[in-house]
Amino acid sequence: QVQVVESGGGLVQAGGSLRLSCAASGRTSSSYAMGWFRQAPGKEREFVVSISKSGSSTNYADSVKGRFTISRDGAKNTVYLQMNSLKPEDTAGYFCAAARSSGYYYAPLRSSEYDYWGQGTQVTVSS
Repeated sequence: QVQVVESGGGLVQAGGSLRLSCAASGRTSSSYAMGWFRQAPGKEREFVVSISKSGSSTNYADSVKGRFTISRDGAKNTVYLQMNSLKPEDTAGYFCAAARSSGYYYAPLRSSEYDYWGQGTQVTVSS
């Protein structure tokens, strides 16, 4: 069993910052590519950002480029999402996901590429 656990959500004013954390743990010691998706009420879940197993490749949604930064611990299956200059439209449930089978230098973009999902953490940005 692999567990994916997010933390760090909360309420922040527009222009503020939050940092989300996500850890993938379980019986296997294999590394994972990691990604974040978000879903606002009444909307489809959308890709936000991802990072490869190597940590050297990342992909960002256009809506968060220049504001969000993903990083990971070298040997740990733990990633961090630093969110700066937050906007009310960033309000959503943020879900972390782990991809087991992706290439070492590939940062998956599609939800179908991920094997394990967390329960989500709420981010609310007030105007």
